[in-house]
Amino acid sequence: MKIREVVAYEDHFINFLKDQDRKVQDKIFKIIDAIETLERIPSNYLKHLEGTNGLYEARIKLASNIWGVFCFFDKGKLVILLNGFTKKTEKLLTVKFRGL
Repeated sequence: MKIREVVAYEDHFINFLKDQDRKVQDKIFKIIDAIETLERIPSNYLKHLEGTNGLYEARIKLASNIWGVFCFFDKGKLVILLNGFTKKTEKLLTVKFRGL
């Protein structure tokens, strides 16, 4: 049963998703399913980015590779996916976003 809905903003996330191979896409869909259905989402799946006002990173790990997807909550029940990226290290570099 879905607790919240996950949607993509414009086509940024969809384009990122299309560029990934099938195994990565499957893992991304698994994380999205967890975000939609779990009351408490594990921090290894979804983590608030320090220094931001509500920006989160959905984290995808497959073997030794890591991907991230920026997202935020809207009224607590809707998660908006912004864009994805391949991470070079475990620790995300500090990024400042204005207005978030």
